[in-house]
Amino acid sequence: MTIKVLMDTDPGIDDAAALTMAINDPKIDLKLITTVAGNVTVDKTTINALKIVRFFNQNIPVAAGAEQPLFKDFEDAARIHGASGMPGYEFPTDLPKPINKTAVEALHDEIMASADPITLVPTGSYTNIALLFSEYPEVKSHIDRIVAMGGALGKGNMTSAAEFNVFTDPDAAAIVYKSGVPIVMVGLDITMKALLTHESIEELPKISETGKMLHDIIINDGDNNENGIAMHDVNTIFYLLHPEAIKTQDMWIDVQTDGPAIGETVGDIRGAYHDGKTNAKVSVDIDAEAFNKWFLEEVRAIKN
Repeated sequence: MTIKVLMDTDPGIDDAAALTMAINDPKIDLKLITTVAGNVTVDKTTINALKIVRFFNQNIPVAAGAEQPLFKDFEDAARIHGASGMPGYEFPTDLPKPINKTAVEALHDEIMASADPITLVPTGSYTNIALLFSEYPEVKSHIDRIVAMGGALGKGNMTSAAEFNVFTDPDAAAIVYKSGVPIVMVGLDITMKALLTHESIEELPKISETGKMLHDIIINDGDNNENGIAMHDVNTIFYLLHPEAIKTQDMWIDVQTDGPAIGETVGDIRGAYHDGKTNAKVSVDIDAEAFNKWFLEEVRAIKN
């Protein structure tokens, strides 16, 4: 059975790769893409989402969302993803238009109309999801789970404490983690282990035009080192399809919304502070070799 997915995203290079997998894997039924300010401004993330949809000649609706966080000043990641958010490849210019609904309206309508459980996959800041839950709390009982890229039990990548997606809008993240909807946290604890190796990246343009497109944008990602390039958001799709390759631990996650540790996701790793309750499955380990093998297999299977 296919997994019905709504992706809320801020393309961004790794978001584009995650969208590529979600659009093309037959086990995923991607019903809607919503965009949010994050890696770059929301006008740019929306254009980038439309570029990916157009590249694969799909009719998946794209709805533009929040232009800024709930309360915090907006800070992008153009230093990592470039000014456009997705540099390096010449995409078609005859792009479709976003639908005439806000991201929150589109998410609400899609969730409430679905006869099957919905999986939400946020790979940017969680502003749209927090607004959705605040304005339409009835949707929560219709969501099977949230598989969210963001957070870290250890070192952050925006500050020493905070990962970028959560740091961008910590107040939204706090709302999501308090929502009662089952959450899988796909954070830096695994995404910095499952780097796409330079060998895998060099293989991509040999496969297909899709491989060339991914190669050409990935090599522009500033989140890289001698071992490879972090494809943070792609790990959400890998989890959906291969949960056996990712070890999770049930725990309670609190989000810091102010002070020097703003954006930190604090895990009650001892189960000592919330009467044994948990609100998330936290990804703590991953088979990095399996991730690389899967990534290349997915690209080889795409007929484009």
